[in-house]
Amino acid sequence: MRQAHIDAFSGASGDMLLGAVVDAGARLAAIEDMLGGLALEGWGLTAEPVQRAQLAATRVRVSAADDGSVVRTWANVRQLLIEAALPEPVRARALGAFLRLAEAEARVHRMAVERVHFHEVGALDAIVDVVGVCAGLHLLGIERVSCSTVAMGTGMTRGQHGLLPVPAPAVLELLRGAPTMATDTPAELCTPTGAALLAEFTDVWGPQPPMVVGRVGYGAGERDLQRPNVLRMVLGESIAGSPTALLLTTTVDDLPGELVPPVLDALRSAGAGDAWAQSVIMKKGRPGVEIACIADPSRSAALREVLFRQTTTLGVRGQLVDKWILERSWLEVDVAGQPVRLKIGRLDGEVVNVAPEFDDCAAVAAATGLPLKEIYARARASWPGEDDTG
Repeated sequence: MRQAHIDAFSGASGDMLLGAVVDAGARLAAIEDMLGGLALEGWGLTAEPVQRAQLAATRVRVSAADDGSVVRTWANVRQLLIEAALPEPVRARALGAFLRLAEAEARVHRMAVERVHFHEVGALDAIVDVVGVCAGLHLLGIERVSCSTVAMGTGMTRGQHGLLPVPAPAVLELLRGAPTMATDTPAELCTPTGAALLAEFTDVWGPQPPMVVGRVGYGAGERDLQRPNVLRMVLGESIAGSPTALLLTTTVDDLPGELVPPVLDALRSAGAGDAWAQSVIMKKGRPGVEIACIADPSRSAALREVLFRQTTTLGVRGQLVDKWILERSWLEVDVAGQPVRLKIGRLDGEVVNVAPEFDDCAAVAAATGLPLKEIYARARASWPGEDDTG
């Protein structure tokens, strides 16, 4: 499994995360291409090597014609993302991050979510940061994210609402349940945008899990501080074995069929590795549907909440199960002039499965007008064989 571990020893911000994914190998041009699906003008991205306390890192800057005077509501941002031409996983993650921001601001100001007005986090550069990070992690093929304890600064910071304590109230709301630590650095180390992205993507909080390290990326913050103002992202493959997974199931006989797919989508967005449904016969011979998902045990509470809130169930069953997975890697091939990723599965070093990434194939089909099944077949046929996959 392709995974990323985020080391937030100097906090996190949108630009630090974006710099880290670029430094770890996501092509800036590919991220810009995805961002082009947003109905926004007047922005640009540049990346440059910098030093922060003797650590080399990549600093990604967003240039934006928007000076921050445009105030967007959660509804504005949501509609912008819904209408954008983005890969579905990128759209879902960006919507998730901004919804978390809206809910955090609503709690801080004690108002309804729909009344929340984004200020700094709704500015053009913040939108580009958030969607850019979602695009970068998608391009890197990341399937699982872990994150260390998040460092926090101290003092005060100035926003549209005036002076605010550091950490900002929204940051603490966003990181409820996550490990954080105070430092004596008089600066805002973790921003609301950074906290929202960490909360959205992180599957497990804590030390780096067992993994074979591949690439390491360093994303630089704007300022030079006494501590290295960078965020480190370690990419690699999880170590093969039989990790424990959580299987959650529930059965219902009164949920309309058209509501089942949104429930499955919500489970995946909440951290399920997969979710599915199947027809069952319940008590008194009633036809019903069983909804199930499998995930890391740390996602239990979030997934149970989805099932309770979005279905008609009164109870959820859970059990720990062994999960065996193939060693996985990715290879990018060219199909009709467009990039498509192949997921390669190995058993004891031998390639036993090669599968084109569906979202990539769908995007190429939409761009070229060719049938999806043809794109899929071409991508599979483009696999060069064992000698060229590493």
